[in-house]
Amino acid sequence: MVSSFSFPTKIRFGAGVIQELPEHLTTLGMKKPLIVTDPGLLPTNAFKKLDKISNGRWPVFSGVHPNPTIEDVEAATKAYQENQCDSVIAFGGGSALDVGKVIRMCIKRPEKPLIPFEFGADWSGLVPCITIPTTAGTGSEVGRSSVIIKDGRKQVIFHPSLLASLVILDPELTVGLPPKLTAATGADALIHCIESVTSPVFHPMCDGIALEGIHLISQSLVKAVKNGKDIEARGRMLVAAMMGAVAFQKDLGAIHSLAHPLSTFCGLHHGTANALCTSVVMQFNASKLPGVYRRVGIALGLNNPDDATTIKHVSNLLCEIGLEPGLRAYGVKESQLDAMSDQAFADGCHQTNPVPVTRDDLRRLYQQAL
Repeated sequence: MVSSFSFPTKIRFGAGVIQELPEHLTTLGMKKPLIVTDPGLLPTNAFKKLDKISNGRWPVFSGVHPNPTIEDVEAATKAYQENQCDSVIAFGGGSALDVGKVIRMCIKRPEKPLIPFEFGADWSGLVPCITIPTTAGTGSEVGRSSVIIKDGRKQVIFHPSLLASLVILDPELTVGLPPKLTAATGADALIHCIESVTSPVFHPMCDGIALEGIHLISQSLVKAVKNGKDIEARGRMLVAAMMGAVAFQKDLGAIHSLAHPLSTFCGLHHGTANALCTSVVMQFNASKLPGVYRRVGIALGLNNPDDATTIKHVSNLLCEIGLEPGLRAYGVKESQLDAMSDQAFADGCHQTNPVPVTRDDLRRLYQQAL
């Protein structure tokens, strides 16, 4: 068996570490970074902290949508060029981080379209990028991929060169996140960890990281949702989200394949979409591969758990943070399921599901999740 292991990104973690930003810019040679964020963050205390450090010196692009499109990427690239920037600060949730990371590729090759993506092109020497998450969910800050919508489909841009130059994890920046977003992003982190653990890809380092991520989430997610000012819980969730993203070097599973079309067709938040598909996929996998969730249950703190106990515990946890199952309640219509099933089957995530799935399997899982 042959596999490759890599964890190269430098990470600064701790309450208040955002204040170190100027010295990191100097170290990385970043004189005029473009701040890439979304409009919802501009009035928040988190952004005000960054703006105070910038003191108006750094241009801001705030046109990132919740499910970012290729048009967002093109607009951010244009802002970078017009302001004659030399680097990027990606600040916000997964969408802003994804756009901030990937515009560096457009800057390097402005004459070429980003999609279809050319993995084999020369992507060395991308401009420096510091990622600063304000949510604890996608873990995009440490990821080597960006998810961008083009022509109604989520496209995954994957390359090691997308890794940030530096990651700043400051739990104080997540304190103002509303309970619903805390829940949705936290669910995303949990499901990253669960699907990483059950992926058949051999990567024991990622297994350990994902299991510890599950453990941290089991201790902290409900606390963070119910008391957003709990800095310890916020910090644990930031770390767990980062760990989930590191761990899914192993790839993910059918939950994500089902979730992606729910965002493109219905506009659901990615974490919410994942949560709504979790129980049905876990039940499907356990019916075909008994014992598949034993390690997940142990990481959740259960005593000698079987699959049914673990699945019930995960379902109860998601319900406790307000993510009760039922796609219809989120506006999903049965008439959409066939087209979504086609897109879900075309999505690569299910290829590392612990149990192989067909297009018809995915259609049935959508039906069960209604």
